Amino acid sequence: MRKHIASHIPLVLSLLAAPSADLLAEAPAFQTSDRCIACHNGLTTQTGEDISIGFDWRASMMANSARDPYWQAAVRRETIDHAGSSGAIQDECATCHMTMARFQAHSAGRPGQVFSHLPIQDGFSNAGLAGDGVSCTVCHQIQDGNFGERESFVGGFLIDDGPADNKRLIFGQYNVDAGRQAVMRSSTGGFEPTEGRHVEESELCATCHTLYTHTLGPNGDVIGELPEQAPYLEWRHSSYRESRSCQSCHMPAVAGETAITKVLGQPRDGFLRHVFRGGNFFLPKMLNRYRNELGVSALPQELEAMSARSAEHLQLRSARITLESVELGGGRVEADLSIQNLAGHKLPTAYPSRRVWLHVVLRDREGEVVFESGAAEPNGRIEGNDNDRDPNLYEPHHAEIRQAEQVQIYEAIMVDRNGQPTTGLLSAVRFKKDNRLLPAGFAKETADSDIAAQGAAAEDANFQGGRDQVRYSIPVGSSPGPFQIEANLWYQPISYRWARNLDSYDSSETRRFSRYYGAMAPASRLLLTTQAAAGIGAPR
Repeated sequence: MRKHIASHIPLVLSLLAAPSADLLAEAPAFQTSDRCIACHNGLTTQTGEDISIGFDWRASMMANSARDPYWQAAVRRETIDHAGSSGAIQDECATCHMTMARFQAHSAGRPGQVFSHLPIQDGFSNAGLAGDGVSCTVCHQIQDGNFGERESFVGGFLIDDGPADNKRLIFGQYNVDAGRQAVMRSSTGGFEPTEGRHVEESELCATCHTLYTHTLGPNGDVIGELPEQAPYLEWRHSSYRESRSCQSCHMPAVAGETAITKVLGQPRDGFLRHVFRGGNFFLPKMLNRYRNELGVSALPQELEAMSARSAEHLQLRSARITLESVELGGGRVEADLSIQNLAGHKLPTAYPSRRVWLHVVLRDREGEVVFESGAAEPNGRIEGNDNDRDPNLYEPHHAEIRQAEQVQIYEAIMVDRNGQPTTGLLSAVRFKKDNRLLPAGFAKETADSDIAAQGAAAEDANFQGGRDQVRYSIPVGSSPGPFQIEANLWYQPISYRWARNLDSYDSSETRRFSRYYGAMAPASRLLLTTQAAAGIGAPR
């Protein structure tokens, strides 16, 4: 019998049926990653590159989903804001961050929990499976019976909850012969490797990375629903749907044939590395710096490599700036900047704490700054950004920027039932602004409301699938030319307001994250790409 792992939080908890004696006697539903790492480490390519699955995985955010201090603080914030729904909130948030412990709890007729499994120390949780994050036996047991359907989202994937023959199927890219099946079944306590090419499909990732949250009213009643993150739906509405999967970008294939187990390994072609490079270069640094407090098991060099891989991925494959035209006339420099999204989804995408912004500087012939928009401050703020200055305001989308106080920030701004900006997921009713850069082939006109552009970007003719064009009209006054203009595109996975809004909450998780962020804010941003032009206008 297959079971949905999520209950989609109607915010009313009910006990599930108790497990049968037969189920308890069969192979365990999950094993921790150490059972897999034993055979799937010590792997190298023909050129000598280490591609050990366990080493790659354990430094990823997948492996550290339960240790993530920002997630822990955010869940605690929601349970404080909505104290009457604390149990249901923890149950749902455990779905994709403490998957194995939640599944086990539901099998015993209990809801999933978060804080009873914390802190995680010395690499382990006080409840075993909870600390292992999104482990091997989670993703590789997912079946494809409901792929791409709404019921599969919010952690609604299918996992077999009780095979009758005392074995559990572990799906992978390749067909495995009977001898090797027997070896793995023996070493893991009943898990049998089985060819399942659906593990290479984007719909597998969509089960946890398509998330709808329920808006709660003052009495804990559900008053709405928010598409909190939907990179899969964005990808499905783009031209990438025909050419690239999530795995092809975030799990790059190894060139040539290589063995993927050090025990009786056989050459395999097209193996996907378990590096899960993506949009979070910052949290691996935080996990590394505070590794003892967070119970991190990945080695320091592994976390540094993970952060560096993600940074390189972002800088090479996310965006490009082009200075389309620059003119001087009427005492102003007029510059048209084109920002191209190279990703297969919005940029930035997923959790709405992320933002990308333009930092534009104009200098005169002496090198003095004539104009600057979007400078980053050491505390993580963006100079001129209304939302960083005042949590009740937000910076609108701009088609043209004429003042230094205006900044082009690509982001999602949520509002509560009173129309005020909020960073509380369960208080948000809708997006007031969503001008995150659209992927190529994304048609604004036909996009579903869950992924549509919101605010001024929806009406901006220069904001289209794959790109945005912004005009900078900069007064130069009596400054001496020629002028040089430089445009930089920056990225921040946890923006200032999303971090600092946690400061007022009195809990160990929120206080800890505020301390971490305060110490590491200068490292919270990454330069994605830059474009410069010199010699605009003749000297006076």
